[in-house]
Amino acid sequence: MTSQPDIRFGTDGWRAIIGDDYTFANVRACAVAVSKDLIAINQSHCGVAIGYDTRFQSEEFARDAAQVIANHGIPVQISDRPLPTPALSYAVTTMGAASGVMITASHNPPEWNGFKVKSEAGGSAPPEQVDRIEAHLPEALASLKVSPTSGGNVRRTKGAQIETVDMVSPYLKQLSRMVDVERIKSAGLRVAVDSMHGSGAGIVAALLEGGATEISEIRSEINPAFPDMKQPEPVEDNLIPLISAIKDGVFDVGLATDGDADRLGVVAENSAYLTTLEVFSMLFHHLKHRRKLPGGAACTITMSSMMDRLAMLHRVDLQRTPVGFKFVGPAMIDNACVLGGEESGGYAFAGHVPERDGPLSALFFLESMAMSGKSPTELLAEIHEITGPHTFRRIDIEFTPDQRERIAAALAGSSPTALGGIEVGSEDRRDGVRLDLSDGGWAVVRMSGTEPLVRIYAEASSVELRDAVLKDFRMHLGV
Repeated sequence: MTSQPDIRFGTDGWRAIIGDDYTFANVRACAVAVSKDLIAINQSHCGVAIGYDTRFQSEEFARDAAQVIANHGIPVQISDRPLPTPALSYAVTTMGAASGVMITASHNPPEWNGFKVKSEAGGSAPPEQVDRIEAHLPEALASLKVSPTSGGNVRRTKGAQIETVDMVSPYLKQLSRMVDVERIKSAGLRVAVDSMHGSGAGIVAALLEGGATEISEIRSEINPAFPDMKQPEPVEDNLIPLISAIKDGVFDVGLATDGDADRLGVVAENSAYLTTLEVFSMLFHHLKHRRKLPGGAACTITMSSMMDRLAMLHRVDLQRTPVGFKFVGPAMIDNACVLGGEESGGYAFAGHVPERDGPLSALFFLESMAMSGKSPTELLAEIHEITGPHTFRRIDIEFTPDQRERIAAALAGSSPTALGGIEVGSEDRRDGVRLDLSDGGWAVVRMSGTEPLVRIYAEASSVELRDAVLKDFRMHLGV
């Protein structure tokens, strides 16, 4: 007799390898658990919004989940096409849904898919909602009388309500309300957009067409194999085509979104990749300095210490949370923040949904260029004039299941007194281990909530010091 799969929702939903743990049967079980939760809290009448990305069979998985939820007497609206995760999040709020489901594995490798759950506010499901859903999973898995390898085609119960709707057009209108689109269109910028074969294709171009600013798209066609990259994550190693395009000198900036378009990567006019910590700091300064918007910021423990100095400059508070937008989103709401973000390149904005939005982040970056008249490198220099030099790097180390316990024990016992020759000033153990160094630098080590990886992060005033900190931390952990 086979055991039940161990379905757990990490920092942002459940993800697994297609055909292994990610099967139609297990997606149905997740849909049953979502349904039972909404029924238990008397919110089933509000309905569920469902979306999907461009991954292999994402639409089929989404329609299967939709039928399961509808068969529980819960009204369902499903997108009529692949769409960015933030577009699904926005649809949850406009339809007044009790929850949302997005079929996506975001930035994971192509053999993965996932099941993201959204709160009624459109953000990542908070821990208490995730706990309730997971509590229903054992019963849901046991009750399904289908083979784990069977396909879709769930039988439709009489009276089940499923409506296929356009969720992209309302999202585009929302983005046009958030930024000064006309100013960007008239700025005459030359912009390269790389959607990495994901569901963000055409979004930025659709909003900026018809003006002096020119948008050129690369890797905009759907391809679930995500060729020529390890995974559709907008980090430097995966953006070689975009960096190569910028090197030709015909573009002022390059912008990239990940597989489900909730993250942003930026390449400057000199073809240099801007780290996500730099971009977040630049966006925050733009919103405070040029847009004059109220509120502080919420970010994870892996975000730049530049933010502490910028928050002091603008006389606002900075909230730090564990990694995951299920923590950042609520912190944004509770503290009326203008901006929320995490090191992975996901940024959220006040007046929108408390969830990461790649296209909106791209538009705000373009707005900062249009309003300031500065290039990306000049905008970064503006930040460094305030904060001093900062350089960041993250190392990802894969581990096997039998190594997990040893690594977890090493993390629990990790308390070095110095890294890179710099004394450790304080530590934070809310999510892995963060060590703040006496010179203003810092390092974090934590286990990924979505992949079998140990992540080691460091920020320092120089590349040499940063790499020395990373080396020492890695040696201390034995990884």
